[in-house]
Amino acid sequence: MALEICVKAAVGAPTVLGDCPFSQRALLTLEEKKLSYKMHLINVSDKPQWFLEISPEGKVPVLKVDDKWVADSDVIVGILEEKYPHPSLRTPPEFASVGSNIFGTFVTFLKSKDANDGSEQALLNELKALDEHLKAHGPFIAGENISAVDLALGPKLYHLEVALGHFKKWTVPESLANVSDYMKLIFSRESFVKTRAAKEFVIAGWAPKIWWIQNQFLDYAPIGFRNRYLNSNLSY
Repeated sequence: MALEICVKAAVGAPTVLGDCPFSQRALLTLEEKKLSYKMHLINVSDKPQWFLEISPEGKVPVLKVDDKWVADSDVIVGILEEKYPHPSLRTPPEFASVGSNIFGTFVTFLKSKDANDGSEQALLNELKALDEHLKAHGPFIAGENISAVDLALGPKLYHLEVALGHFKKWTVPESLANVSDYMKLIFSRESFVKTRAAKEFVIAGWAPKIWWIQNQFLDYAPIGFRNRYLNSNLSY
């Protein structure tokens, strides 16, 4: 029986894969394990009743395995690793938390309007720690082979690159060469290319969450995309 998974649809384009990094993490796991699955795109601003019945909190991703729907990407990845152990994506415990603070510091910096609040430096500190780890243990976090921690971090770094590049014209410093190489390595994988959201939808996904960005985004968005954006209910 094929697996089924519900993931976020794109903002303003409900038939296109959306920008949720946690949904991509689950999809990456399925792809790296070469598992067959059926994907359901969920318009999170207009969730269908059948979806709310299997996911009362309305969150994605949700995976159907053994006739049961399971929520939360951490739980989903754990179940897939246990049920389908080959190829193994298990991360050694000592490496499981590498890079775990990057996403939070990225979001804080993205939302910040104060250049002196320390949010940029906090993000740089986390990226420098990752760079040092990769220099000692790379090319992936746990060494030569990709593992679950890479599949969790990769989508978050993609959001970091796209959102900060667009809204703040900010890029990872050239001095962090190991991080840059790592991002290129992850982003170029067939599984990542297949499961990533288009950059325009990553941008659209972040814009309504950051009040000072929303007007700027609408001012510069293409007219057709702006209309789709405004016609969508963004309360997710």
